[in-house]
This record gives sequence, C-alpha cells and structure tokens, in this order.
Amino acid sequence: MDQGASHGFVLEYAPLLGFGLVFVLIFRRLGLGATLGYLVAGALVGPQLLNLVGDAEDKMVIAEFGIALLLFLVGLELSPQRLWRMKRDIFGFGLLQVVLCGVVISAVIGYGAGFSPAAALALGLPLALSSTAQVLPMLQSAGRLRTPFGERAFSILLFQDLSIVPLITIIAVMSRNPADAGGPPGWLLGIYTVVAITGLILAGRYILRPLFRLIGNWGERELFVFAGLFTVVASAALMQTLGLSTALGAFIAGVMLADSPYRHELEADIEPFRSILLGLFFLSVGMLLDLSAIAERPLFVIVMAAALIASKAAVITALAMFFHMPWRQALSLGLLLSQGGEFAFVLFAQAQAAQLIAPEAVSVFSAVVTLSMATTPFLMMFTARFRKERDEVQGEREGPTHDGAGALIVGYGRFGQTVGQMLNAQGISVTLIDTDIEMIDIAGQFGAKVYYGDGTRLDLLRQAGAADAQLILFCIDQDQVTPELVDAVHDSFPHAAIFVRAYDRRMLLKLKGGSATAVVREVLESAIKMARLAMEAVGVDHEEIDRTEDLYRRRDRERLRIQHEAGDMLAARETIIARPELGFAAGREQPEPLPSERVEDEDRP
Repeated sequence: MDQGASHGFVLEYAPLLGFGLVFVLIFRRLGLGATLGYLVAGALVGPQLLNLVGDAEDKMVIAEFGIALLLFLVGLELSPQRLWRMKRDIFGFGLLQVVLCGVVISAVIGYGAGFSPAAALALGLPLALSSTAQVLPMLQSAGRLRTPFGERAFSILLFQDLSIVPLITIIAVMSRNPADAGGPPGWLLGIYTVVAITGLILAGRYILRPLFRLIGNWGERELFVFAGLFTVVASAALMQTLGLSTALGAFIAGVMLADSPYRHELEADIEPFRSILLGLFFLSVGMLLDLSAIAERPLFVIVMAAALIASKAAVITALAMFFHMPWRQALSLGLLLSQGGEFAFVLFAQAQAAQLIAPEAVSVFSAVVTLSMATTPFLMMFTARFRKERDEVQGEREGPTHDGAGALIVGYGRFGQTVGQMLNAQGISVTLIDTDIEMIDIAGQFGAKVYYGDGTRLDLLRQAGAADAQLILFCIDQDQVTPELVDAVHDSFPHAAIFVRAYDRRMLLKLKGGSATAVVREVLESAIKMARLAMEAVGVDHEEIDRTEDLYRRRDRERLRIQHEAGDMLAARETIIARPELGFAAGREQPEPLPSERVEDEDRP
C-alpha cells in the first residue's frame, strides 16, 4: 500500500469508526442496542448525507467476514450433546418458523405490494429471519439466555442462521442473471456440499485438533488467535471455490471444534474480531441505504415494517403455543423475534445480483428491516410484565430468597436431589435453585421447596444468600459451568466452598486447577459400583475387587494429572487398562497419587 492509499484509508476509517462509536454509545444508553447505532452512523457518514467516507461496497467486502465469524461462533455452540438435547426446538420449531413466516410474509409482499412471485419470495424469505446480533445480547444482558425461554429463542435463531445456506440456494435457483445460468446445476452443488462438509470434518479431526494441541502445548496465545482465524478463512475459501456459501464453511469450521477442549479459548479469541467486523458490516449497510428511495415512500416503509412485525409475531406466537408454551411466554417470544435480521441484508444483495429485485427495493426493504429492529426494545419494555418466568404454568414461581441456608444447590435433578437429601440428613439447611418448571412442581409434591432461577447468575446467587453460605454446589447437567463462572463465584463469595458436577472428563480437565473446592464426575462412582458387582457375580473375592478398584483409581488419577499438565486428552494413554494383560498380570508398579489427589469420592482441582 503506497503512502497516498494509506493516507486515504486513515481519512476514511477514522470518521467511520468515530461516528460508529458515538452512536453505539448513545443507542446503548437509550436501550436500543448497538445494531441500530451502527446503521444510523453509517447512513449519516455515507454518500447521501455527510459523505465523509468513500465507497461502501469496498468496505462491505471486508465487513462480510464478520458474518462468517458470527456463524463460526454459532457453530462452536453446537456440541453434539447440546444439539441432541435441543433437536426438537432447532429442527422442529425452527424449521416451521422459517417456512411459515417466509410464506406468510412473501404472500403479504406479493398481494399487498404487487411484487412478482419470484421477487416476493426473494424479499419474504429473508425477512423470516430475525436478528441474532440484536436478540442474543438482549437475552444475555437480562440473564435469560440459559433459561428455558432463552434456550428456545436460541434454538430458533440457530436454525435461522443455518437456513441462510438453503435460502441462498433458492435465490440462485430463481436467478434471472445469465451469468448464474452457466453455473453448476443444483444436484451437483448438493454433491459439492456433502463432499466439502465431509472433508472439513475430517480435516478438523485429523489436522486442526493436533494443530491446536501443539499450539496449546507451546502456550503461544498469538498463534492460537492466528490459527483460529486461519480455520475460518480456509473453510470459507474452500466453500467459495466450490461455488458454495462462505457462511456455511465458517459454520462447519465452528462445528468441527465445538466439542474440542479449545472451544472456550477460541470463543474468547475470535469474539473481538467478530464484534469489530460485524459492526463494520452494519456501518456499511447504513452507508448503502438509498435514503432518497426511502424518502419517496415513507408510508410504505412504515406499513411494511408493521406488517412484518405483526406477521412474524402472530406466526411465532401460534407455533410456540403449539409447542406447549403458555400464551404469555409465547407472545413474548413472538415479539422478541418479530424483527428482520442482519442476514436479510446479505440475502437482499444476493437477490439483487440475481436480478430478482431492483436496487430501489433493496434500499426500501433494508429500511423496513432497520425500522423493525428499532421497535424490538420498545416491544420488550411494553411486554415486560408478560415475561415473568413464574407465569409459565399455574401457580407462582418464586425467585430465591436469603433464608439463612448453609448451602446453595444449583440444579435439582437426579444428581442434585441426592446431594440435597444427604445434606439435609446431616442438618445442613439447603436452598434449592432450578429452571425446570416441571421438575419444580414434581419436587413440590414430595415436600421439597425449589426456587426458580438461573443459578449461574451472580446476582441471583447473591439474592439467594451466597454471601453467607458455607457451600455452593453446582449440580446442573451438561457443561454449563465454566472455569470463568467458577472463578467469578469464588471471587464474589470467597468464604463458600464450591463443588461442581462434571459432565465428563473433558469438563473435569477444564475445571482442574481452578477455584472449585472439588469437581465430581457424575458417573464415576456408579460405574465403579457396577464393575464391583459384576466381578462379585463371577466369583472374584472381595480382596481382589478392592485391589482392582484401587488400581483403577490410581491409574485414573495419574492420567488426569498428566493430561492436565500436558493439556492433551490423549496424554498417558498407556495407563488405560484397555486389555487384561495391562492389569495386575502386567506386574508393573503403580504410581502413587499426589497428596492433593488422595480422595475417594471427588477429583480435586
């Protein structure tokens, strides 16, 4: 880059980023969200108003990488366990929402505004998608992302993000652009997609994971960031080479690493780049808005925005009630997801390139999306009283209160119930917290008082009396408890001993060395118990059974120590008793456990 080009770059991006910063601060202060701040700032500095920056198209090319990073982070959230647990909401509710909303909105545009069927579909299908970039931060800031309501909203948004790939394909099939006619047929694109996804998954298992393990062993944070960005770019480039969606490539890259031990590190490293580039994307969209076209038809923009919000809210509310959500929660979900989303801008550009819609229609309907986004915070304020989780079923759902209990148990399923009963048997008073409404009602029938709430929130723990509690026990399922959460709880309530239920060995290794007093693998003791009973059934004497259990525990603890030090799940594989000859018959001296590991019922970090 020569000196003149560098000078021009600085002169363009300085006001662009400066206006973006100011308007985001203002809009966040007003409770309207960062997305609208970026859009307004982009329109203001764009060529039709102050004209402080150059070509928005050039900036959009860079900024669209922010969309790829957003889908990469979405992919990272899709561990196989979580995907399976949420499959009904993702592929049932999510699919129906996109299809029905797309059809209804396309019909409104076609019959109400006089667009051709192809143009109505090219506009209506993108409008069926909501704004992940707006809704998820709202749920996060309200502490509702991990509630049943938040997880259902996340499931729908996740399917919407995934559906951008088939929607791009639909637009390509309807294309009137002669250049697109020379492209590969749909069936060949389908083969390309399957081959590319299979290749990326294999590359993730046999190339990327060893690469990240090597970088993790070296402890080079910069290389970790570099490798993460390379993964996204390389996956997107492969898809683009095959004529497929770069967003799909980035998403598959995230899925490849979703159940790896590097997921949380990657999220932390990639998030700043995603935020910056996504902000630049919205700035570019604001610059590209044709304000003159909007000024000519302001009433049309307002009416279409109202029709969009009403149509989506009605369809989503009806679907939510069909999926057994109470009407208050269903209405809240419908209004929360009633706006257009950021992927509509991407799909509008695709439809314009395919000669399905005119540039003026892109500007007008981009304004419709922007206006619908602006209404969401106000709709949420208006319906705040409907969004009380205690109204999910009949009867009150009390939040936790400070009742002087000596222990807080977060999660009262089959694991937490056993822990709670044993503490109560010893005379230790317990406060129980959970988000499963059905389980809370069932527990009440057996005399247990379980409070509703997200026990991973520090403010809720403080409300429940964590500052005076001696014990805080996280008994929730899957991998919801992170090292960052445990450290934050320890810093906020240093006098409480923290115990964590670990879903599997990976989670145990993540938490090892942290602030938890002890981490318990949820199936370890029951598996050992079954093995003891099995050996007893085939005639092994009790002394041999005890020796075998001791051998297993020693080797398992030693392997945990080595894996933790190496940061590698495959470390110390030779200590696994995978064949009979590796047991007592091998005659090998077993390593003594470290002093901090001389426990029988838990794994101490």
